[in-house]
Amino acid sequence: MAVTGERKLQILQTLAEMLETPTGEKITTAALAARLDVSEAALYRHFASKAQMFEGLIEFIEQSVFGLINKITTSQEAGLGQTEAIISVLLGFAQKNPGMTRVLIGEALVNENGRLQARINQLHDRLEATLRQCLRIAAGQDETQLSLAASAAANMLLCYVIGRWHQFAKSGFKRDPLADFAQQWPLLRAAF
Repeated sequence: MAVTGERKLQILQTLAEMLETPTGEKITTAALAARLDVSEAALYRHFASKAQMFEGLIEFIEQSVFGLINKITTSQEAGLGQTEAIISVLLGFAQKNPGMTRVLIGEALVNENGRLQARINQLHDRLEATLRQCLRIAAGQDETQLSLAASAAANMLLCYVIGRWHQFAKSGFKRDPLADFAQQWPLLRAAF
C-alpha cells in the first residue's frame, strides 16, 4: 500500500495526465478514481474535495515556475536577458506539461470552485509583476529606452504568453508554444 504522500502525488499525476487529453473533457472524481482503480472514497481520504486536488496542481505550477524564475533572476544580471529567459521558461513549461496548461488558462477550472480561478489570476498577476521588475531593471541598466511604461510592456508580454498557452491547448497540444519565439522576441522587444 502506498504511503499517504505517495498516493497524493499519484492522484495529482493522474489528474494532470487526464488533463492532457486533447478533447478537454470535464474531469470527474469518478473517472479519476476509475483511472487509479480505487474508490471515490479513497480519493477523499487524501483530498477533501476535487477543488483541493486542483489546488495541489496549482501549487505544483507555482513552485515549478517560480523556482525556475528565481534561478533566472539570480543567475542573470541583464534585465532583458531575464525577461527573455522567463518568457521562454513559461512557454517551455507549457510545452512539457500540457495538462497544466489547461489549468494555467483556466479551461480545466470551468465549473469548479471560483477560488481556483482567483488563484490562477493571482499567479498571472505575480508573473506580470516579475516581468515588470525585469523591465525596470533593463531600463535602469540602459538596455532599453522603454517607449511603453514597464507595466504596459509587462502586460503585453504576459498577454503574449497566455495567448501562446491558449493556442497550444486549443490546438489539442499540436501548436508548440515555443515555435517561432526566437523570431518573435526581437519584435516583442522592439515594441517596448
